[in-house]
Amino acid sequence: MADRMLFIGWGTPVRGREERSLEVFNEAIGLYGRMQQEGRIEKFDLVLLGANTELSGYAELHGSAEQLQAVRESEDFRRMLADASLIVDGLRQLDGYANDGIARQMATYQESIQLVAQTV
Repeated sequence: MADRMLFIGWGTPVRGREERSLEVFNEAIGLYGRMQQEGRIEKFDLVLLGANTELSGYAELHGSAEQLQAVRESEDFRRMLADASLIVDGLRQLDGYANDGIARQMATYQESIQLVAQTV
């Protein structure tokens, strides 16, 4: 089971580039599907959010640390991000933890808490 995730979020399309943004969105979905079929990632999820001023949607790519590092370095993924950066505002890419990865992160955090004097 995947213990890492890569979050790719985006804001609103740049005015006048809405049609291209839809094309890039569909290309990204195709890329993520191929990555899953090829075993480059374990799975992906897409989310479209309601109207707001910060984040229009995001994708979560799930896999191992090694899989996601390979994705970040791959030509097809970097090309997709370059295309997306030209047609949406607020493009962001963040690493995260999922499943068993959360338990390991929380254990590390718990160990760190023990080293800090607690105040009330």
